[in-house]
Amino acid sequence: MNQRTALSPDLRNVVTVLSVTPYEEDQLGLRDIIGHSKWKLFGADRLESALAVLHQYEVGVVLSDRDLPPHSWTEILDVIHHFQNAPAMIVTSRSADERLWVEALNLGAYDVLAKPFDRDEVLRSVSMAWLNWNRKFGAAAASA
Repeated sequence: MNQRTALSPDLRNVVTVLSVTPYEEDQLGLRDIIGHSKWKLFGADRLESALAVLHQYEVGVVLSDRDLPPHSWTEILDVIHHFQNAPAMIVTSRSADERLWVEALNLGAYDVLAKPFDRDEVLRSVSMAWLNWNRKFGAAAASA
């Protein structure tokens, strides 16, 4: 099991999100959507940089682009399942069809979001994923 830096008690209630996408416009769009909040957004453009963030910080939700050449969202999902307090995964795609949604949920992702991002959908999906993650792992972190 990998160990990450636990959040300080004052940050345990902050929604922590890692966006993994090679597309700068997606990172900027997410910053615009959640920039007004107290949420903490980390960015990565590929699997290796995502792993660096995940090894350093406890993240509650990972938003992963479907296509991360030369990798894919399934590789990130497989890797994060090995982390203690594994974050929830939301797959993002310009072609978020029913087939991707079924595949993602069957493999253990929390949700699928279509791009370009809809502000309300991002806020709803990330909030619900983080709440679910926090219910699972927040109590354990508080007692540690």
